[in-house]
Amino acid sequence: MRVDLLTKEYPPAIYGGAGVHVAELTKALRKKIDVQVRCFGEDRHEPNTTAYPDVLPSTANGASQAMAVGLSMLEDMAGADILHSHTWYANSAGMLGATLHDIPHVLTAHSLEPLRPWKAEQLGGGYRLSSWIEEEAYRQAAGVIAVSSQMRLDILRAYPFMDPDRVHVVRNGIDTTQWVPTRDDEVLKRYGVDPNRPAVIFVGRITRQKGLSYFLDAVALLDPQVQVVFCAGAPDTAQIKAEVEQKIARLQEARDGIVWIEQMLPRHELMALLTFARVFVCPSVYEPLGIVNLEAMACGTAVVATHTGGIPEVVSEGVTGRLVPVEQLTDGTGTPLHPDQFARDFATVLSEVVADEELCEEYGARGRARAIGEFSWDSIADQTLDVYRAVSS
Repeated sequence: MRVDLLTKEYPPAIYGGAGVHVAELTKALRKKIDVQVRCFGEDRHEPNTTAYPDVLPSTANGASQAMAVGLSMLEDMAGADILHSHTWYANSAGMLGATLHDIPHVLTAHSLEPLRPWKAEQLGGGYRLSSWIEEEAYRQAAGVIAVSSQMRLDILRAYPFMDPDRVHVVRNGIDTTQWVPTRDDEVLKRYGVDPNRPAVIFVGRITRQKGLSYFLDAVALLDPQVQVVFCAGAPDTAQIKAEVEQKIARLQEARDGIVWIEQMLPRHELMALLTFARVFVCPSVYEPLGIVNLEAMACGTAVVATHTGGIPEVVSEGVTGRLVPVEQLTDGTGTPLHPDQFARDFATVLSEVVADEELCEEYGARGRARAIGEFSWDSIADQTLDVYRAVSS
């Protein structure tokens, strides 16, 4: 069986959970079948991997550029048994390739455009185009993979024309031989983290969905002895970057122990920071699953996260961490109905957990055990193969 895996993100150009998923799934699948990766960007020096550079001028809208790159992939898909696309950026390539070559198209849902209306800030009119691409791809796809059970429900609500039998749940995973507890005081020193003070850490892109603004409000209510490390970059827009900059600046004026790391870190350094932190925080208002929670758990770190989306399928309340309840608008934005209350609740739960070092260690140990036992990529590859076989029969 030959599968052409279509994606915007692929190593080394990874900036989010979808890219991590694609990279790990590819490695696991290649042990079992022929996988041809077709990705966006500059040449990759990897067998059976073809990169397609931007076609339109750099001033083109992101959605237009994605469609143009997808078109440049079409002829190379001939001969594949399955096309498997990831995110709307590559959905158009899968949809058109399936039509041109009469090949079943499977897509993995890492997020849903109707549930991310804030993307209009980033894409402008391109958001209408990306939404159209996604809807048509779902309408045509032979099979859809949801990364959580909650995500499956979201798909069926967002796209009621979908046959439920075409929507399969295959969760994200984690390589617990690569993500391991890592002690390295030199990394802490390099980024100005005090090894003698407790710390909490946020890792994620600066985007509305990650709930960073609400978490920054919660930080103002924490014990000032608790350090807060923000590994936060790749802002969606200049506006949201400015909002985050202002809030972090105010925190830094009010207290010490606020560390902001904007660049993407090598895995070793990120693991060292995650391992040192007593608590990893995930204040997302929209999260189909959240690979970053698995990364923290694999490093033996307790997690405090929002009770939303697929997060409760990863973070077990009172076992591997704590979940913070939130009432949210149902307009697709996930905006908390009571944002100040959400920030206070997050601060309260986080304060309780970070103050109890022994409890944090227990949560962390259970979290790593759960990551090892339930989220291996080999198992996820087998489940994905089952979907391929189902749509080919």
